[in-house]
Amino acid sequence: MKIKLFLLMLTLAGCSGHKPVKPPPVQAPSTETRVPKGVVGSYYANRLTGDFAGYPQLNDFITQMETVHGIPRGYLYGVFSQTRRKQWTLDYMNKQGPSKGPPSPGSWSRYRSQFLTELHIESGVSFWRRHAAALRQAEEQYGVPPEYVLGIMGVETIYGRNMGKDRVIDALTTLAFDYPRRSAYFTEELENFLVMVKSEGIDPFEPRGSFAGAMGFGQFMPGSFLKWAVDHNYDGRRDLWHPEDAVGSIANYFSVHGWQRGEPVVTRAIVQGNVSLPTGYDKQYTLPELAAEGITPATDVPADEKPSLLLLRGHSTDEYWLGLHNYFVITRYNHSTHYAMAVHELAQAIKHRYLGVATRGY
Repeated sequence: MKIKLFLLMLTLAGCSGHKPVKPPPVQAPSTETRVPKGVVGSYYANRLTGDFAGYPQLNDFITQMETVHGIPRGYLYGVFSQTRRKQWTLDYMNKQGPSKGPPSPGSWSRYRSQFLTELHIESGVSFWRRHAAALRQAEEQYGVPPEYVLGIMGVETIYGRNMGKDRVIDALTTLAFDYPRRSAYFTEELENFLVMVKSEGIDPFEPRGSFAGAMGFGQFMPGSFLKWAVDHNYDGRRDLWHPEDAVGSIANYFSVHGWQRGEPVVTRAIVQGNVSLPTGYDKQYTLPELAAEGITPATDVPADEKPSLLLLRGHSTDEYWLGLHNYFVITRYNHSTHYAMAVHELAQAIKHRYLGVATRGY
């Protein structure tokens, strides 16, 4: 009994002689490396390196993004250190000078021939067949006929064939800080892009688009994405590279800009004598003003309509048209007489081909 008691005392003495081992302290992550919800990618740097190192305006921009949108400076240093300057983008933009003067003889014929092709028409019909449900849903919700959604997609990317291969962040950063003529615009779009990838949980180097940063089937700029892109297939994401979301987003764009359900887009102008009025998508007149110049619509037009007077110069002859309210809505997508008319004519060609091959009407 005495031996057992002695051994027990030795055991207790041995235990009391060892101090408990403390676990290593848990270090909180550096505030510089924490990223807010939605910011994707393990990008971090202590300073700005790479093609845009030494750009003071980029440092100012980073400060703004951190202050206004809560995106940490270290994260942005990491992102922009891996962003690449695109010289060819600058060279291409410098070739795209604004057009000046009236349309030249044959200008409409040359422009039209780029988009009213068999590839554009048949690809549009095929897209309609594959995505008829999404197009029908968009028409019901937004009032925009399928053919006009397809007209936009056809002119912009041939239904996704030519969506662009450039990283959007490279294009926008290059134009924001190395293209003075439109620096303010592209700086704003770069801001919109970073807000977009944060809100959608996208890696900033994932989106690819045009040389100027336009994205997806409909070539939305980031600002347009934030305002008008929709989740048309209800999968929880707005994805302009998904055909169904692109359909809904284009239709929503038209709807927000005033598309009138069931109304026409253009009508031919009957002209008596010489036309002295200025022409263009932004040259709008009342019907009495047009009538005073010997110009009348070939079809019935509401009395309160203020059509645009359009001149389309062909190889062999010139045509005058009146662009109605829905035509002007199309020009909100691209401010061009030729662009809106190409969208309209392609839309009509696709519709006629689709209805001609469908077993039942749409």
